[in-house]
Amino acid sequence: MEPGGKARRTSSPVTRELPIAHDIQMPGYTITISPGILESAGMLIHAATHGHRYAIVSDLAVAGRFGNQLLESFPPGEAHLFTFYGGESVKTRETWARLTDEMAEVGLGRDSVVVSLGGGIATDLAGFVAATFMRGVPVAHVPTSLLAMIDASIGGKAGVDIPAGKNLVGAFHQPSAVILDPLCLLSLPAAELRAGMAEVLKHGAILDAPFFERTVAAMPTLIGPEGAASVEMLEIIRRAVAIKCDVVRRDEREAGVRHVLNFGHTIGHALELVSHFAVPHGEAVAIGMVIEGRIAEALGLAEADTADRIARALDGAGLPTTRPDHLDVESIMNATRLDKKSRAGAVRYALPTRIGAMAAGDGSWSLPVPDALVREVLGRS
Repeated sequence: MEPGGKARRTSSPVTRELPIAHDIQMPGYTITISPGILESAGMLIHAATHGHRYAIVSDLAVAGRFGNQLLESFPPGEAHLFTFYGGESVKTRETWARLTDEMAEVGLGRDSVVVSLGGGIATDLAGFVAATFMRGVPVAHVPTSLLAMIDASIGGKAGVDIPAGKNLVGAFHQPSAVILDPLCLLSLPAAELRAGMAEVLKHGAILDAPFFERTVAAMPTLIGPEGAASVEMLEIIRRAVAIKCDVVRRDEREAGVRHVLNFGHTIGHALELVSHFAVPHGEAVAIGMVIEGRIAEALGLAEADTADRIARALDGAGLPTTRPDHLDVESIMNATRLDKKSRAGAVRYALPTRIGAMAAGDGSWSLPVPDALVREVLGRS
């Protein structure tokens, strides 16, 4: 299947009963979490959106694994599959333009619904397509990576990268439905599953110390051969999703407390950019959390050992915790200045005070940090 290939046919009307599901209610949409629910995703999305036709947006690898199963969950002829090559390098305005053009070419209109299938790149792209196609159509997310399940699919952030930085062009466009099937994680390479654990641990580090410790204790099972299908994984996903939902309910458009979700991301996004995305997002966030934890300790904000506790947890997940030697400090410093939280030329950071708590700062839940201090911490990290 080539990018832009459009599989259009389904086999039979949806008549299956839904598996037992765990629902989390958000303003305007429901997040449904249940093993095996992918085969019923079309039914749930149709009930939530009442769309006439559906544009499924997925990268080629994910489409090869799950595309037909999702297509067949919609009534015959209603769903079209639009594909793109995977990787952060294709999360661009060019890919957005091609997808919107192809949707228009097959006659999709304002009664259409965009459905993402895949990881965070598919979620971001599909969300931005939906936010802009016909001046805005509904979007539903069917995430297949751990990172997308607990983070990217929730909260309505959508966008693309530009040469100046990551996610600098986009929109807030809340989904109409989110369908999480933990069994999709069985298809993930081990490295991708571990990368998702960075965001799981982040959720605990910012707001829930007992959840952080519970995740650390369960880590050998979670990253084991059958961990993706374990009861522990299902419960970890449920709690991580609940944490993110609680933050988004309080601050949908990232005017204040939602900044805490960016812990590890100011440095993390800089590492991605400087490495030309050779450092994957989860690994970059893992390193970023440790470095930003050390920044918080150097400022006297965080309890001693906060950064080391985070580093030990990440190490247990098989994730990196130090700056790659080939990425020089000044390049990283320059890249941090592109962060969306920057104000009046000052780079701002979401910083912990301890495991499970974040610094409120001036009420924005992010703080300016002197470049000299960041440079010093980066130099010894």
